[in-house]
Amino acid sequence: MTKSNRAPFQLLIAAAAGLLVSTIGFGQGLSATDVNAVIDAVDGYRSEREAAIIRDFVELLSIPNVADNLSDMERNAEHIEGMLRARDFSVQRLGAGGAPYVFAERLTPGAAETVLIYAHFDGQPVQEENWAYPPFSPTLLDAPLQAGGKVIDLEQLVGPIDPEWRLYARSAGDDKMPVVALMHALDALAANDIELTVNLKLLLDGEEERGSPTVGKLIDSYGELLQSDLLLFCDGPMHQSRQAQIVFGVRGSKTLDITTYGATRPLHSGHYGNWAPNPVMQMTYLLTSMRDESGRILIENYYDDVTPLTELERDAIASMPDVTELLQNELSIHSPEGNGVRLEELITQPAINARGIVAGGVGAKGRNIILSTATASLNLRLVPAQRPERVRELIEAHMVKEGFHIIYEDPSAETLRNHPKVAKLDWRGSGYPALRTPLDDPAALRLTKLLRLTAPDLIVTPTMGGSLPLHEFGSRLSAPIIILPLANHDNNQHAENENIRLQNVWDAISTYAAVLATYGEM
Repeated sequence: MTKSNRAPFQLLIAAAAGLLVSTIGFGQGLSATDVNAVIDAVDGYRSEREAAIIRDFVELLSIPNVADNLSDMERNAEHIEGMLRARDFSVQRLGAGGAPYVFAERLTPGAAETVLIYAHFDGQPVQEENWAYPPFSPTLLDAPLQAGGKVIDLEQLVGPIDPEWRLYARSAGDDKMPVVALMHALDALAANDIELTVNLKLLLDGEEERGSPTVGKLIDSYGELLQSDLLLFCDGPMHQSRQAQIVFGVRGSKTLDITTYGATRPLHSGHYGNWAPNPVMQMTYLLTSMRDESGRILIENYYDDVTPLTELERDAIASMPDVTELLQNELSIHSPEGNGVRLEELITQPAINARGIVAGGVGAKGRNIILSTATASLNLRLVPAQRPERVRELIEAHMVKEGFHIIYEDPSAETLRNHPKVAKLDWRGSGYPALRTPLDDPAALRLTKLLRLTAPDLIVTPTMGGSLPLHEFGSRLSAPIIILPLANHDNNQHAENENIRLQNVWDAISTYAAVLATYGEM
């Protein structure tokens, strides 16, 4: 912080304790009037061009982007590169053996700092039969689908446009929206002769939904290119209250598939029940030995490496709106897990979630047999300072204690004969740790205070529940990492009927413009 109009570093630190619950002034820095003048100009520009922005978004959403289809990801990258070059970015296609990444840079004369913005343009697989409308034929509705929304003809679209309308398509909420919003934020600034106050770099990921498996290698190869003073991750849903939000971390992630075994062929449950080992029951007992009904993990030493929340982080959670009752009503849940601890605190703790079990059939497909195998897939959410390799050690030690012989390939008949309980483990990928930026990091303080000028009820969140490959960046780059989630919380990301609320797009355009036009002057 070298500019004379920035608040001194000592004052920023002194203000940190009050930052989470009140609006703090900038001293000699920018005023709310300065920031809101930018937003007013941008909003005016956007309000006259909403139909064109939606059509631009529709064009990008119409390109299929299932993450494991590399040819489709190339098409997306090419389209995005065209959008960037039209806005005076220098553009490079980067890769490290996987799907493409798009890097873009735009220098600002006189700027002393650089902001790197990350987003991704790949999407989860789709089961078209479960969608109300084709996932790659974007459909605009005048209300949420579950509220009986009617289709709006995109060809006849003119303003004014209701901001509560929803656009349905894969990646509408996760995560093509930031790409389009950034482009139109830059257009709005240029149309109003408002200069950026920072150099701008973009890294757009084409494989995030596959866990960004090559991003570490990519950063190793292009680390100098990616250097910045602030790294903004533009991904994820905002708070359920619809209040503006800034997030300082994510949980890590690791995935484990477990297979348990019975006899080498299916057996009649009447003739062999009560005698033949039942892999479905074995799996059930194993899973319930790992965690209790409240979600508390029962594996010995599992919490030993967990970094406790700081007092500042606990204050932030206490200041957040409590959405427990809202979510219980919305999701028809009588008793949440967690023994009464609120969601915002629970997602700062480790979790073991069963994401699927494959074991025979039910209903009309049920058969009176004892199966040969049962398989469960577990999603492990990690928190600072848990390490994926240590979590693996603890889980395997727990399974041995539960009497299982662990293998990593399909068992032989001899293996099954020689051990009372056998489990095959498939550790799917290496996983990655959690990352959390301190709330009183100088860059975090500056950005939080800027956003409070635009949204006095800004929610400061220590950790979001999902996972992003932040550790790959944090372990290699020096810039503080902050997440700026702007999609609606009910966007159905990863599921059928994914959508974006138009007001969230408009807010994203304004927010990006405010950051780019003012952050460097603070």
